[in-house]
Amino acid sequence: MIGRLGELWQHNPVAFWLVLAACLYFAVMAVRLTVIDVRHHLLPNRIVFPSYAVAGVLLVAAAALAGAGEMVNDAPLAALLAVPARVVAGAALLWLFYFVLRLVYPPGMGFGDVKLAGVLGMYLGYLGWGHLFAGTFLAFLLGGLWSVALLAARRGTLKSSIPFGPFMLAGTAAAMLLPA
Repeated sequence: MIGRLGELWQHNPVAFWLVLAACLYFAVMAVRLTVIDVRHHLLPNRIVFPSYAVAGVLLVAAAALAGAGEMVNDAPLAALLAVPARVVAGAALLWLFYFVLRLVYPPGMGFGDVKLAGVLGMYLGYLGWGHLFAGTFLAFLLGGLWSVALLAARRGTLKSSIPFGPFMLAGTAAAMLLPA
């Protein structure tokens, strides 16, 4: 995302400010949700649901503006809509993936994680399919490493529940720092 910001600043300053606002919103949201999830094992709807609107508007508008700025006269409309569509598709795909995980093993995944996945899918979808995969993979890697550390330190058992939201947010943040 950082590399993309520099590129946007040069070619489309309005899109730059929209993406920067989306990143700042992500940072605030991530900190708030991490603290709440660690303390209460809860990802509140009052934070997650508005995040769909805020991230969606900022990222789709930035993607549309950046696409319009790069469009040549003969470029098809599909080229203009590719990145905004990927933002929406990223949200839907990640939400569906986490929903299936919740269906398969309900004690292993809370529905707050499913709802948060859609928001994170928008951010990762904006960056690309590789980032969507990387952010998801990193979330499970970080969560797994934390679980192994708890087991090794004898601070948890195989039945212990850990809040997964912070790992989802950390995986997404790490993927956002990856180059395009």
